[in-house]
Amino acid sequence: MQDSTARTIPLRDGRRLGYAEWGDPGGRPLLYFHGWPGSRVEGRLGDEAARAKGIRFIALDRPGMGLSDYQPRRTLVDWPDDVIQVAAALGLDRFAVLGISGGGPYAAACAWKLLERLTGAGIASGLAPVDVPGAIAGMSRRDQVIFRLVGRLAVLRRVLMAATAVSVRRHPDRVLERGVVAAVDKKYLDRPDVRAILVESLSEAYRSGSRGPAWELALYARTWGFRLEDIRAPVHLWHGEQDANAPVTMARHLATAIPECQASFYPGEGHLHFVDRLPEILAAVCP
Repeated sequence: MQDSTARTIPLRDGRRLGYAEWGDPGGRPLLYFHGWPGSRVEGRLGDEAARAKGIRFIALDRPGMGLSDYQPRRTLVDWPDDVIQVAAALGLDRFAVLGISGGGPYAAACAWKLLERLTGAGIASGLAPVDVPGAIAGMSRRDQVIFRLVGRLAVLRRVLMAATAVSVRRHPDRVLERGVVAAVDKKYLDRPDVRAILVESLSEAYRSGSRGPAWELALYARTWGFRLEDIRAPVHLWHGEQDANAPVTMARHLATAIPECQASFYPGEGHLHFVDRLPEILAAVCP
């Protein structure tokens, strides 16, 4: 990764938040929220599409991942406040947001809290609240255990994430492959450019250790702190029906619960379908 893509912004509470920019520096601003565990590096996937669409593509590290300092006891509804500080530091009055996978709940939180600041909001392959009946039924058995049990028990969560951090330092490729569950998604790992970005993003997630990813897992296992039904911003949603990381039942719940949600579902596609759909996703979220 080039050093020019590794930047930080000081926040009011003394933390620093990491970010990187791609696309068109003078374009329409879009803030990108990476998957879990991940980092700003994932945003490089959108560089070409953003340049073609005239979009300033700004990818943020969430607290405790990448270059961002850990934030004790944070909640999902704290994230929009960080986003507002980032926007102020970068001179952005209004902007779009896009959350991928584990970044989906964060895009939803911004759509709920930042209605007047958003020019668009999108969620691709996104997670939904796990307490929705049947929400995790389509996950692998391992992931069901992680969300049902590990995410709610601090000791198990710390042990699992610490062990994962060690594995990522030693063999990030192997950890990435284990995390790509559906067979339909394997083809993306055969593309050297995509694989390299995802491996680096995963490694950066554990740059400062495992506390950040561990706490984020706890947030996914809890109630979000706001109701999807109270979101007033229009939200675009894209989801593959063969997604085994964030089952399509989650997306269907999001599409039903969010009042103004325009949803697209793709038979035969999985969690990583967004990689090839970024041109259409960006065109919809940041017109």
